[in-house]
Amino acid sequence: MKQKQALSSSELGTLWMTYQEKTMIQRMLEYFIEQADDNQAKEIMQNTHMKIINYIEDIKTIFKNEGAVIPVGFTEQDVNTGVPKLYDNMFDIMFLRLLQAISMGLHTLHLNMSYRKDIVLLYKELTEFTQSGYDECVDYLQENDVLLRPPAVTMPKSVEFVEGTNYMSGFNLFSEKRALNTVEVSHLYHAIESNIIGMQLITGFAQVANEPEVKKYFIKGKELAKKIVTDNTQLFLQSDIQPPSTWGANATDSKVAPFSDKLMMYCTSMFCSFGLGSSALGTAFSLRSDLPLKMVNEAKDILTYGREGGKLMAKNGWLEEPPQMQDRNALTK
Repeated sequence: MKQKQALSSSELGTLWMTYQEKTMIQRMLEYFIEQADDNQAKEIMQNTHMKIINYIEDIKTIFKNEGAVIPVGFTEQDVNTGVPKLYDNMFDIMFLRLLQAISMGLHTLHLNMSYRKDIVLLYKELTEFTQSGYDECVDYLQENDVLLRPPAVTMPKSVEFVEGTNYMSGFNLFSEKRALNTVEVSHLYHAIESNIIGMQLITGFAQVANEPEVKKYFIKGKELAKKIVTDNTQLFLQSDIQPPSTWGANATDSKVAPFSDKLMMYCTSMFCSFGLGSSALGTAFSLRSDLPLKMVNEAKDILTYGREGGKLMAKNGWLEEPPQMQDRNALTK
């Protein structure tokens, strides 16, 4: 019988990352399920929670079979279910939708880093499960008129090609900038929409954080998200495009923490990584010359903020180390 291949370094690393993310989502859903007022929203979260627990157990089994230590991730100590609501007006499903969007990207990336058939199958299943959960969130939010669609556009009647370099101009003070194209609008809209949710999320985190230094960090993150929303909204208005907005998903006035500082810091770090990826895509596909520079500056701010968070997590003993490669220099001393 052919012996099963050992996990490669990339497979071990991606499984470790998946375990961290899924245990975080597990704990956050425990709180949101407890606080849910709407039965349909509660059912969506319960189904997601149950399946996530099953996948966590699958990953644990893989670690055990490979003789690898099971990561700590996030435990019951990182959530307090019996506290007042920190968010209202369907924030739970809007937040879950964004988590599913992040997960879809991660699972697709991890699938392409995997070679062993059982690991490939795991990420295929995770991708399908996450896509299905994302669709449920979108349907629910649209049924309740919370999730607005991107701006309408007149359908093109002919194919056009760029003539000259003026199409790419964005810095010329003596000529008008062209209107945004639909590709640019899609990336800017996504940045505004995700940062509106991020701003409300981190506002709640700032209200309930236990450590003063962590509270200060979250306040700084709220201001960064607000700046990104404001700057990108201004670009929309310059092209007479209606920016996205929603009447729901706000932080309440509660000051009682439902989550540990460790969990909230990790969640913020994950959103920073998501923001960096989105900025990179926007930079690559925007043709008006002012937009890539603007997105690069945004990415720089997000990267700086994320690094500060990493240092703060390390300082407080909250930064779990990924599995390490052998240090050959140390072994040969």
